[in-house]
Formats: sequence, C-alpha cells, structure tokens
Amino acid sequence: MAEPAKRLATYEDLCRVPEHLVAEIIDGELLVHPRPAPKHARAASSLGIELGSPFDKGSGGPGGWWILDEPEVHLGADVVVPDLAGWRRERLPRLPDTAWFETAPDWVCEVLSPATYKTDRKRKMPLYARHGVFWLWLVDPETRTLEAYRRQDDRWLLLHTFADQDPVAAEPFQAVAFGLGSLWAD
Repeated sequence: MAEPAKRLATYEDLCRVPEHLVAEIIDGELLVHPRPAPKHARAASSLGIELGSPFDKGSGGPGGWWILDEPEVHLGADVVVPDLAGWRRERLPRLPDTAWFETAPDWVCEVLSPATYKTDRKRKMPLYARHGVFWLWLVDPETRTLEAYRRQDDRWLLLHTFADQDPVAAEPFQAVAFGLGSLWAD
C-alpha cells in the first residue's frame, strides 16, 4: 500500500514557529533550526560590516548594492533566510514594502554550522542555482574558510577557497579586499 502524500508546508506553518527559531520552507518541507551560535553570528555580522561600507554604502568602494542580514526570501513556493544576501541596485532599485523579498538575490552567503551544514550544501545551494542567484559564498567558522562560487548554467563553479587570515577579493566583491581573519571570534 502506498504511503499517503505528505502535506506541503504553508507560510502559515512558518509563521507559527516560535520567534527564537529560524524557519524555512524548502521543497514543501518546513525546516526549523536554532538561531545562530555566537561564532556563526560573529562571522555573519563581521562579513556584513566588511561588505556593507564599500558596496552598500559606497564608502571606500563602488556602492551599487543592497546588503542585508537574514532577509526572508520567497523563491516560488520556497521561503529561505540566508545569513546574508545582496541585490544589485540596478536590478532592485528600491527595497520592497513587504517583510520579504520576491526577487532572488544576486549574491547569497550562508555561514555553515552543525545545525545547517547539510541543508545549506545539499538543499539550499541547488535551490539558489535554480532561482538564478549568480554568486554564493559559504563561510565556515570552524574551519575558518570562505568558499566563493559563481553559477554556471544551473550548477555552482568553485572560484576560490580562502582560509584563516587570507585577503579576500572574490566575485562579486573583488573591487575591495578584506582580511578573512576579521570574521573569526578570537
């Protein structure tokens, strides 16, 4: 006898998740995980600071981007909350009035943690490629690495892996370098 079809998660299901948790819907499944641990939060916050001034604010760099922490992004029926995301202002001239974005980001960064590692790599990476995200960075505070990818067709091409204290100048933010060590908590 066939298994009964699983009910697809709805946005209402996502809204019922307690605020101290992060909830996403991927391929109809509600995924819930704890808020980031301090090392994870430090890496994401520091990266936002490093990119925000030159690329979002245009201070010491070319500007032209919206860089946001943990935006809610609706990609068709999927709802994701990347650690950081960026939209080129030429594609998204103004921020939406809603609490979420329906335009796929140009760039996404996921900070890997034990709670999100598999989801970020196995489920979100292909999802981002399918929805036209052009650049993806994965930051791992445990291994002190940053992997920079560019979408090629519907797959990811690894451009470079940075480690420890390396200077980072990677697409799409290669115009201004920063020290990877600024992301680590010690």
